[in-house]
Amino acid sequence: MSGHSKWSTIKRAKGANDAKRGQLFTKLSRDIAIAVRQGGGGDPDMNYRLRLAVDKAKGSNMPMDTIERAISRAAGGGDASDDLQSSLYEGYGPGGIAIILEALTSNRNRTASEIRATFAKSGGSLGETGCVGWNFESKGVICLNVDESVAEEIAMAAIEAEAEDVIVEGGYVEIYTQPEKLEAVRKSLESQEVATDTVEISMKPKNTVDLGAKEAEQTLRLLDNLEDLLDVQRVYSNANFPDEVLEKYQNEG
Repeated sequence: MSGHSKWSTIKRAKGANDAKRGQLFTKLSRDIAIAVRQGGGGDPDMNYRLRLAVDKAKGSNMPMDTIERAISRAAGGGDASDDLQSSLYEGYGPGGIAIILEALTSNRNRTASEIRATFAKSGGSLGETGCVGWNFESKGVICLNVDESVAEEIAMAAIEAEAEDVIVEGGYVEIYTQPEKLEAVRKSLESQEVATDTVEISMKPKNTVDLGAKEAEQTLRLLDNLEDLLDVQRVYSNANFPDEVLEKYQNEG
């Protein structure tokens, strides 16, 4: 598995195991509320964006009653999410890596100021709109950890269901789709009783940058600090991290 993919996997696991980190439940509730508002109502079976948000919340150990309250508040109107607007921010990290942030904010000036300060403290810089966006593509991503003996079979099943690309490393399978094909591929795998770990829309870099140990450690701190900002929902980079740095990162509390 590449250092970029491995970072994404470790990040998901760390987030699922620590609900306090980065005000996780607040961010998940915001995702749910925005999905209800923009995706077509409060029924996950009829609103695929909401289904993704609910599945992510469940995967992060968010209590079901908390999820249901977030849906009810948003579906009933007058939710705080009405003041939130989606924004993209772009910048650079150590070694010249590209970083994109998805934010939900009621005050773009405040959010931009917080993001700029966080970049500056960690050896990066906030850039202009479009400065690195060209290097990222919106993709559906399905991740699975399965028995190594069936990994290739699952990869072929995903390709037959019109997945665009599949990465297999041992028992780890990472499936990429066009965003509009994500639900069809997920349903196809589900019909074959293939359990998925994560299903989401992500930003995949077209090109990655290999980092040395020092720059990799600086970059991981920067990405963590950015994710800890309340208004920042997701952080993507094109950094490729050395295995030894990721092992140390994975073991950190």
